[in-house]
Amino acid sequence: MTEAQRIWAEARDELAQALSAQGYPEELADIMAKQLRTPKSIARMTSYVNHGYGQSMEMLADEMMAICADADAWRAKKESQDAQSRYNTYLYYRRMESDDEEV
Repeated sequence: MTEAQRIWAEARDELAQALSAQGYPEELADIMAKQLRTPKSIARMTSYVNHGYGQSMEMLADEMMAICADADAWRAKKESQDAQSRYNTYLYYRRMESDDEEV
């Protein structure tokens, strides 16, 4: 097991423990962890469960979907920033080349 897999499994286990303490089946943690994908997202879900916000399975599912949407939005933002950075670098070097040709 790699370090990343170990961290993910620990996060999933913490979620399973939190769900079990609230009376939900531990199998729900496996399903949620697979959907949430990252230890950070799983930890956010665990915090939500530990604070007792989720009163029903529907509320837990809604929160899980909201966490997934936040993570997806963050990924899209970072991809856009990376693309913009590469484009700016391209424009900078293109301008430098055209300035060199004018001399």
